[in-house]
Amino acid sequence: MVLAIDIGNTNIVIGCIDGKEILHVFRLYTNHSKTADEYAMEIKGILDFHNVKREMFDGSVISCVVPPLTRVFTEAVKLITGVSAIVVGAGVKTGMNISIDDPGTLAADMVATAVGALAAYPAPVIIADMGTATKMLVLDKKGNFIGGAILPGVAISMNALAAGTSLLPRVPLEAPAKSISTNTVDCMKSGAIFGAASMIDGMIDRFEEELGEEAQLVATGGLADAVYRYCRHKLIHDPNLILRGLGTIFEKNRKK
Repeated sequence: MVLAIDIGNTNIVIGCIDGKEILHVFRLYTNHSKTADEYAMEIKGILDFHNVKREMFDGSVISCVVPPLTRVFTEAVKLITGVSAIVVGAGVKTGMNISIDDPGTLAADMVATAVGALAAYPAPVIIADMGTATKMLVLDKKGNFIGGAILPGVAISMNALAAGTSLLPRVPLEAPAKSISTNTVDCMKSGAIFGAASMIDGMIDRFEEELGEEAQLVATGGLADAVYRYCRHKLIHDPNLILRGLGTIFEKNRKK
């Protein structure tokens, strides 16, 4: 079994992967101040709850966009499983050609997400990864990662709107009954959810125009479930895409 960990700016997604099957998935809040021991205790507690034992793991793989936590989690994984984790980064095999200006600048989570999409869907693929930021990723018909766009995430945009104004409150990220809303709270909900869905639709239109063909469309990330169903384009919701990508990367780099 493989312990796959994606460390994001807001959440940490952890999955137990057995072959191609993801057996358990759980999330933690990202906390920069926790030590390796503290994270190890927290993760071990959850694994114990699912009756997952230390000896069941034969490997681990980590993607991280919070650099100070990379070492923390490699140490935590060693404490939990007794194995050394593969960290997605320079020198790690992905099986994917990265055709951007500087391939080394592509964040580990975006690499893993794209690898997961390439393994699961026919190219070309457009991925809307909705987390702290909304990342739009594009794989061309040959399966090459050719770029995309990064936009403010739904939650961070709404938090900024509430913080930067005197009268607008914080609202839950849920769709109102209609887009033309008639009170402040519903107007903000409309802007957040329908606005984000329209933004994704518009970016897909632009990407497909540049690709010269229609693409497979996939939605993933912690906030995707709140938004993707309101897009005019039909997107497949794949919440575990990054974990499958991490599993694929582990298999390509494990010592035989």
